Amino acid sequence: MEMVLDWRSLGSLLATLMVFRTAMRDFLPPEAEMCLRRLLARVAAAFRPPSGTILIDEADGASGGANDLYDSAQLYLGERCLATAPAVRLHKPRQAHRPVASLPDSHTTHDTYQGVRVRWTSTARTAERGAGGGGYSPYGVFGRGGHGVGGGGDHRTLELQFPRQHRDLIHDHYIPHLIAEAARMRLKSRERRLYTNRATGPGDDHHRLWTSHAFSHPSNFDTLAVDPALREEIRADLLRFAARRDHYARVGRAWKRGYLLHGPPGTGKTSLVAAIANLLEFDVYDLELTTVPTNSHLRRLLVSTTPKSVVVVEDIDCSLDLSDRNKKNKNGNNGADDETAAQLAAISPAAAAAMAVVGRESISLSGVLNFVDGLWSSCVGERLMVFTTNHPERLDPALLRPGRMDRKIELGYCTPPALRVLAKNYLGVGDEGCEDAGDDPDTVRDLMAEAEDLLAPAAGVRITPADIAEVFMGCDGTGAAAALRKLVGELRRRRDDYAAAAAVAPGESGEDTTDC
Repeated sequence: MEMVLDWRSLGSLLATLMVFRTAMRDFLPPEAEMCLRRLLARVAAAFRPPSGTILIDEADGASGGANDLYDSAQLYLGERCLATAPAVRLHKPRQAHRPVASLPDSHTTHDTYQGVRVRWTSTARTAERGAGGGGYSPYGVFGRGGHGVGGGGDHRTLELQFPRQHRDLIHDHYIPHLIAEAARMRLKSRERRLYTNRATGPGDDHHRLWTSHAFSHPSNFDTLAVDPALREEIRADLLRFAARRDHYARVGRAWKRGYLLHGPPGTGKTSLVAAIANLLEFDVYDLELTTVPTNSHLRRLLVSTTPKSVVVVEDIDCSLDLSDRNKKNKNGNNGADDETAAQLAAISPAAAAAMAVVGRESISLSGVLNFVDGLWSSCVGERLMVFTTNHPERLDPALLRPGRMDRKIELGYCTPPALRVLAKNYLGVGDEGCEDAGDDPDTVRDLMAEAEDLLAPAAGVRITPADIAEVFMGCDGTGAAAALRKLVGELRRRRDDYAAAAAVAPGESGEDTTDC
């Protein structure tokens, strides 16, 4: 009976509240209802502990560049806090293994750190075109929906709310914990990128200096057609560099290393660059110097790269005039330039002024030297600088000194050890035999031996690994014996050509070569 009375009392109370609510809505003026709501909100806030707020914008308001903390927070929330969220935004980067979750606009989720509960809210506001912002993520983790710098779109912000008495814990521990966890997640599942610098002109967007694509080059150190001793030496040097961060800091040097790869075309310089990036799991920045207008723009390109990267300048001798200054002075090139400038000044002072402006706005040898080993080069740590060239003798010695180019690696013509690597990669011919059961093992062995003899230095046959690879590619599906037989024929032809050229070499043909 008592239970029945209790339920009846509860029903009467609910009915009374409904009547009171209806009376307020029907008879109370809107202004009075608003004041009553505000009063109730203040009373409720008085019983809640004060809270602090941190706003993390998607883009830096000053420069319009990407805010790495925003990307880190979205990555952290997507991995840790969105499992129970009512809604998530999914984005799958190209060639990524799985989609990435982020917090949608106008949604909230919670996290707990050392017993402190925090609240994350994602907000967005419409930005006016040309207002700056948007931002570009160097990691390519989250889609921006095409909202680039100066292009309008939404300005997104993450709002972090927490009890005010735990402000020090949030600032000094929670935020660094978030950044460290996001960095670990990127390294674990990031998509490595191949960047190239954009050609710029007047009015171009200078905040997006690089464009990127997924980097998926298959080259590795096991497939490199180079001498095994040199290959292992390079591998050991790279791994030692990657593990010596504290050593570089202790001796007072920037954590970077320079490589100069030189040799004839087709000797594997580009493949070695890709193998280095795959070994260290670094991004690749392919720098095209011919599209860089000024030395200052070159510095901006440098500081916008990220750690764990390989900056590559291919065919450096063809990109700019970085030849030996001593040789140019001996040949009188500077005098010729001065004469040209004097002639232009005599014809048209405006033309001379234009020439001077162009000279100031072009990349100089000094700008490249500062790019490689100046003060700005220390802004980004854990970076390799790789230059390639076919003619190292044309470069200025200042560019080649240790500290700028720490290792000079010559990649020459194919040798017998390199041939064995190529035969294993393309034909499946190894120490254990041939994978193609249709080929006679003795025949394959004899052809390999003859090819190695023809590649010995005494034979004088010069052929690049790229040429041999092309021979093998043209014989795909015909068997190892047929491919090796074709290669031996090509090597014999080159040997005969070399012998014929040596027989009529200058000084031996009976012609007068005194003037040569």
